[in-house]
Amino acid sequence: MLTALVVLTGVAGVLIWQAPQYVPLTLLVVPLAVANLVLGPRQLPRFVVLTLLVLTLVVTQQPEFDPHTAVEAAILFGLCGGVLLSSFRRSQLGVAGLRGESMLVDLRDRILRQGGIPELPSNWYVESQLRSAGGTPFAGDFVVAACKGDRLDVAVVDVSGKGEAAGTRALLLSGALGGLLGALPPERFLESANDFLVRQDWEEGFASAVHLSLDLDTGRFQIRSAGHPPAALRAAGSGRWSVIPAEGPVLGLIDEATYDPVTGVLRSGDALLLYTDGMVETRTRDIGLGVDKMLGEAERLLRGEYVGGATRIIESIGSRKDDRALLLVHRR
Repeated sequence: MLTALVVLTGVAGVLIWQAPQYVPLTLLVVPLAVANLVLGPRQLPRFVVLTLLVLTLVVTQQPEFDPHTAVEAAILFGLCGGVLLSSFRRSQLGVAGLRGESMLVDLRDRILRQGGIPELPSNWYVESQLRSAGGTPFAGDFVVAACKGDRLDVAVVDVSGKGEAAGTRALLLSGALGGLLGALPPERFLESANDFLVRQDWEEGFASAVHLSLDLDTGRFQIRSAGHPPAALRAAGSGRWSVIPAEGPVLGLIDEATYDPVTGVLRSGDALLLYTDGMVETRTRDIGLGVDKMLGEAERLLRGEYVGGATRIIESIGSRKDDRALLLVHRR
């Protein structure tokens, strides 16, 4: 590829030199743009230097150096400088532009796959939905799930920050918590997650989380919270939503923290909601009022039909300026 681009640049330089009235200087943008996409950080600076040499040579051979030619030359020199700066930044990653982007896309897809709900018995319906601030593909909120035998474990996590700023920490943390969730008993999960975050010593190294451990045979569940908004339970008998007041310290701030469970039973027709603060909190609204509003919307949108309910709720409520995650659990 480097050889082909060098040849293409040479041909472009010859055409500009021999036929300046027909071939503009901006023809050199074509190999420069392709090189920025496909060349690695070691090859790209050399190619940019070559392009600058060819550009300097053909500019000096122009029959008339009028203002139009001067502006074209200035723009090309500026583009070469920008590509050179980007190549120096890219050298920290060590891969070409398209390859680096594909790596990030692959990591994002892995986050989404970890949040996928395993196949469950027909009498259970579980759905999760994620939305990021500004609609970017990367978010600080994520869901991880694991199913071992007749037990389903799910964690909804909110990393400090939002959008792309929190995306890198969410990438690392989702992989770690996904492994812990499937390997540890429920009572050890949040404690181990907290120990992991404390060891990272990040400048913004905290996260909130809520962990649900559900027995798929009996419907008994345990909920543990780490500084997270409270889960909500809808009892089919009364038709009312109630808040489950599980409490615990935020992950990553206190060493050797412990998390006490709140227990209950999901009976036929009951539903459970786990969510992040982007669903209920804004700068102008208290989180308590936000929870009440979300439960009112849930009562309206889930009436008689739970399939697709998480999608309907997350689309109808929540701050578009913050990451949002929602998990819906329903026992049919």
